[in-house]
Amino acid sequence: MSKRNEFTETALCVVISGTGGFLLSFTGLPVGWMIGTLLTATLLFIFKPKILKVSFNQKGIPKYWMAIGQCILGIELGQKVNDSVYYIFLENWLTITIMLLLSIIFSLVSGLIVWKFSDLDMLTSFFSTAPGGLSTIPGIAEELGANTGVVSIAQTIRIFLVVLFIPLCLSFWVIHPIEATGHTDLASNTFQGEHLLTTALFLGIACLGYFLGVLLKFPAPWLLGSMVAIAIVKSSSSVVIGYQLVAWWPPELIILSQVVIGASIGSRFQKEMFKGLKKTLAISFLSTIFLIVSMFFCSVITARITELSFTTSVLAFAPGGIAEMTTTAVVLGADSTLVVAVQVLRVISVCVILPPFFKLLNYWNIKKRRHSQASA
Repeated sequence: MSKRNEFTETALCVVISGTGGFLLSFTGLPVGWMIGTLLTATLLFIFKPKILKVSFNQKGIPKYWMAIGQCILGIELGQKVNDSVYYIFLENWLTITIMLLLSIIFSLVSGLIVWKFSDLDMLTSFFSTAPGGLSTIPGIAEELGANTGVVSIAQTIRIFLVVLFIPLCLSFWVIHPIEATGHTDLASNTFQGEHLLTTALFLGIACLGYFLGVLLKFPAPWLLGSMVAIAIVKSSSSVVIGYQLVAWWPPELIILSQVVIGASIGSRFQKEMFKGLKKTLAISFLSTIFLIVSMFFCSVITARITELSFTTSVLAFAPGGIAEMTTTAVVLGADSTLVVAVQVLRVISVCVILPPFFKLLNYWNIKKRRHSQASA
């Protein structure tokens, strides 16, 4: 298949999936676009209706669709970055550290549940529940000898559940119609020539930020690299050129970001993924619910004892993906820059702390089994 035909077919899938988001947006849910698109894409890629005449790729739609959504989100966040994030970290660093450690502890408990009550080996069980990301955890799991396929499925299900339930709960619990538009005072909704030039400049800077992110091995480089690059250029522009850069950045772009991110996540689900894994997936599902609920209530307590808003606290510590939770934060009017910062810290913490710990556990487990066999 030519790349042109592939783009046309996947674009059709994204558009059809987006109609689900369009319909759900009429319910008034601030994240209706992403949830509706996510559910529609999941159904499309599981049942594969022949009427679409689309050759469904086993790995979902091409990665550049997720890159588009993350780039849009990164530019949005880069324009919002200010000193408040730094001060919030200074004031709440102890609480944030404790919450990150709790997320790791709860994930270990979840992994223990999967290991004891399923047929999975120890490494695969613990990696399946590690609250990292789809772009990082399966790769590390493969290096240490875990079942990458099962880990990828479990990680996808976890992100799916977090993206589905956390925004829904927050939307029904706390809805701020003005904040939910995703509008930022640092961008202009009115079309002007000079603002359009700044938008083009920001797109170029975002691409450079991506390459910087790849060089520095950032998780989700399109999101984090573009955000950091835009934040640096925007904050320094008033000092260097004596002019505040303002881009034309309509709220419809955040809707587009929700649609392509939702379609990308939903497209990863295939019917074949679930064959022969009923017991394992059922236990993994229950352990994931335990992890999500545990972190949700910890976030509620955090919001009560700190100056963090309830929505920001829940999204910052939810065991979901960086892009997914940040998109929800933008749409719900939470402190999106703090959310992305804490989510990145969580992924880094998980990638630094858990692999050596899992390797040590696996060594002890193998040594114990060898000792038992020698004794027998």
